[in-house]
Amino acid sequence: MRLPCPSLSLPEFPMSIARVNRLSPYMFMAPAVVIMAIALIYPLGYMIWGSFRDWAPSQTIGEAEFVGLKNYITLWNDPNFHESLTVTLKFAFFVVSIEMVIGVGLALLLDRDIRGMSMLRTMLILPMMIAPVVVGLMWRYMYHPTVGTFNRTLDSLGLPRVDWLGDHALMSVIIADIWQWTPFIFILSLAALQSLPRSALEAARIDGATAWQQIIYIKLPLMMPVLIVTCLLRLIDAFKVLEVILVLTEGGPGLSTEILALRISRTATEFRELGVAAAMSNYLLLLLMLLTVGMFAFTRWQEARAARIRALAEEDS
Repeated sequence: MRLPCPSLSLPEFPMSIARVNRLSPYMFMAPAVVIMAIALIYPLGYMIWGSFRDWAPSQTIGEAEFVGLKNYITLWNDPNFHESLTVTLKFAFFVVSIEMVIGVGLALLLDRDIRGMSMLRTMLILPMMIAPVVVGLMWRYMYHPTVGTFNRTLDSLGLPRVDWLGDHALMSVIIADIWQWTPFIFILSLAALQSLPRSALEAARIDGATAWQQIIYIKLPLMMPVLIVTCLLRLIDAFKVLEVILVLTEGGPGLSTEILALRISRTATEFRELGVAAAMSNYLLLLLMLLTVGMFAFTRWQEARAARIRALAEEDS
């Protein structure tokens, strides 16, 4: 005698599998999201909340008096804050502009098969590997008014000595940063250059384009998305540079080399005004966010332009 067999709801199995497939990406992302929330969002929220309080190092954030927008208004009317912001913008503009020109130029120059080129490329990226504190000390000794390399060279040529870290402090800091971080631009530019579609370059050669025309109309437009992201990374880093300037000049003479990162550090440690330092950090964060949004919008436009150039090159080939 056959016993009745309970019916199985087979359609439920595909539905449960589909549900698991939908949820699995979120399950894998959950640990990273939790870590990011703890390591990034919580400190950011803590800093924003602290900027609305008259907060001293001897207090917890809950004990500090709530002052609303007072810290932001104080900074807005502070001429020293305006001076530090101006120095930061000048420093970031000059270092990033010069590094982009030199880095991209070196990449275009060294994108060829020459004997010993691999060793030369390795030597060019060495400055980037040195710790910023060591870079600051090294350049400080080279800028020394009596025994420094630069002034001794000027003496040997019969030229007057230069007060590098006095009369030309900002220029001296800019030179040190360019020396250290131009290799970063060079590496990314060379990688972008070597990943260009060879069909576009071959089509340009067949059409009789000169080397300069290939650079201006083919290579640079196709490299532009990578160059924009590289420029953005260097801009963000230039706004946050601290160690080299701290070792070289300590922000002096006066406020001539005191960028915002250094002023934030001093406000928190020397002046013991954590609320004001947090408000200053938020101003810097807002500035970087505006730069980032603008650069990404420009990147989208450049990527669309590069895609059109690739499509035209493929049609010609």
